[in-house]
Parts: sequence; structure tokens; C-alpha cells
Amino acid sequence: MTDERHGAPFTRIVRELPASVPFLAPEAIERRSGRPLTLRLGANESAFGPSPKALEAMRQAAAQVNWYGDPESYDLRAALAERQGVGMEHIVVGCGVDDLLELIVRTYLEPGETAVTSLGGYPTFAYHVAGFGGKLERVPYRDDRNNLAGLAEAANRSQARIVYLANPDNPSGSWVTAEEIGALVATLPEGCLLLLDEAYSDFAPADALPPVDASDPRVLRARTFSKAHGMAGARIGYALATAEIIAAFDKMRLHFGVNRIAQMGALTSLQDTAHLEQVVAAVAEGRAEYAALAHELGFTPLPSATNFVTMDVGGVERARALVAALAERGVFIRMPGAPPLDRCVRVTVGTPEERAAFAGVLRAVWPQVAEALPTTA
Repeated sequence: MTDERHGAPFTRIVRELPASVPFLAPEAIERRSGRPLTLRLGANESAFGPSPKALEAMRQAAAQVNWYGDPESYDLRAALAERQGVGMEHIVVGCGVDDLLELIVRTYLEPGETAVTSLGGYPTFAYHVAGFGGKLERVPYRDDRNNLAGLAEAANRSQARIVYLANPDNPSGSWVTAEEIGALVATLPEGCLLLLDEAYSDFAPADALPPVDASDPRVLRARTFSKAHGMAGARIGYALATAEIIAAFDKMRLHFGVNRIAQMGALTSLQDTAHLEQVVAAVAEGRAEYAALAHELGFTPLPSATNFVTMDVGGVERARALVAALAERGVFIRMPGAPPLDRCVRVTVGTPEERAAFAGVLRAVWPQVAEALPTTA
């Protein structure tokens, strides 16, 4: 006897989507290998952890986890507004930048409309564009940096609704200046939003961050507490935009999505500027160590204004083999997924102890990889 029951059909968009996961999580790597990782340096999490004051605030908030979080994130938005010199109506809080990316795509992109991003850039944006039935045009990096002229050309040619730009960039670590961003905005087509993902803004040089202009409807800026603030697992971030844009988000955002533990941790972390300064300084020291290690082994480190360093190891197959060889030793790093950066590996800045351990393993495995793959691929 056959079972002839039929459930409701999926939407056309979902039916036509390929199976896709933006990231292979370190936990999945552990499950596949059957052993724990010894060094977790692939997800750009903060190795230095959150502010001790923020941790204490979250511990206290955990006693009230039976309560929903404030759906307006009022206290956090008030603090962010004061810090940025804007009104609260210009800020929305979400469950990290990934949540905000979904909200932005949902707000701006009709099925069949086009968004533009860099080839090999942050994959979650592409994931959401596909999930809402949009088209995505990808522009290759040029000189290992975002190609702003190429992004503008593609946006005008396709009449794109969104241009996504991570600045500083993941996975290259590069950055563009505020002046270059202003020039890009001026060349985008009418009705196109520049989505600036500033997840790594705390590490950026001053000239990379345009002044906040919350009255400009052409630009939206997304930031996070996941990186320098060390709260990736709490899932909390925010966006800066016009009051009209924020009001549109309020029509459909997940109002109880940000829990009260994350809200209290983010608020306290925002106030602990000394901890943030210590983390930024420690990361800069670690980037310099990684650059020296790269030169020692014959790699080329790319300039970075983030909490990671991308290293050119001389070819795609070399990069792939090095990632695999390190994984066999319990070391989790990643490699960019598209040319030209797929000749590189990307390593999160760890603590001094983690960096020393990583250097030891890298020095041990690299000669074997180089001998097996003596030429670039």
C-alpha cells in the first residue's frame, strides 16, 4: 500500500534553490574528524573574549532569562545613538550582521531584481539574495581589493537595488577610504542602496570610515559586537540608516529576536572602552607577528585592517593542501573560496599562546606541502 498523503508544496523560490550552507562550522569539522580542534583560528571570532564587565552583566541578566528581551533594545539603542551622534530613530538592533543582511535584502530586493557584490566576498549576503529570489552579480577583486569601479559599472548596467561592500573586507583584510566610498555612492544608479558592512570597523584606520550621515538614504551601515567586542556567540549587531529605513525594518523585523543577555552584554561592552582599546592593540600586535611568520615561510601577507591575516601561499592547490594538513593537526583555518584570493589562507589573530602554537604547527607542515606541490596551481 502506497502512502498518497501530500503536504503543502514549497514555494517556487525554495524549490529551485540549491542546497547551500554559507560556512562549514568548526563543530562540523570536529564531528567529521571525530576529534576536537586544538586551535580555532578560522572563524574570525575574538580570541581575547568579551569585556569582563560585559561578562558580569550577562551573568546577572541570565537570572532573568525567563523574561523576553526588550523588543525595542531601548537602552542599547540610546547608548549607540549617543556614541554615533544620531537620534535613536536611526538605529535598529538585530541578531548580528547576518540577521540584518536578511532584513535589508527582504526590504529592498523584489524577486528577480539584482544585487551586486564582490566575487568571493562574505557569502551570507549571497545566501540571502538567493533565498529571496534575487539575482546576484559578482565582481572579481582587483589587486586583492574590492573593485569599486567594477561594482559601480555592474550596478549601473544591471540597475541593481543593492551594492554590498564590506569595509574593511572579509576575506582579504583590505580596506578602502571614506573618500573612495563617497565617490562610489555618487556613481551608483538612482534607487540603489550601498550596504556597508562594517563588522571590522573597530580595527579600521580612521580614513576608512566615512562620517556618519544618518540622513542619506543611499547608504546603510551594519556593525556588530561579534569581532572586537568578543560577543559572536551572543548574536547582536546594529544598523545605522535614515529614520524612514529603520521604520520600514520595524514593520517586519523579529522583535523579540535579541535576547536580554545579549542586550546587557552589548550595552556594558560599549561602555568599556578600555577593554576595546586593549583588544585592538593586541590584534595589531598579532597581525605583525603573522606577517613576520608569513615572510619567514616565503608567503606574502596581505595588508589587513581586521582581526585576521590573509596569506598568499603561492597557489590554489597549495592553499587547499595547507588547510587540510593543518586540520589533520587539529588546527582550523580557512581559505577564500574564489579567485584570485583562493591562492591564500586566512588566519584569525589568536592570543600570544595560540599564535605560538600555530607557528609551530605551520612550520612543521608547510615543508611537506611545499615539497609535494613545488609549483603554483
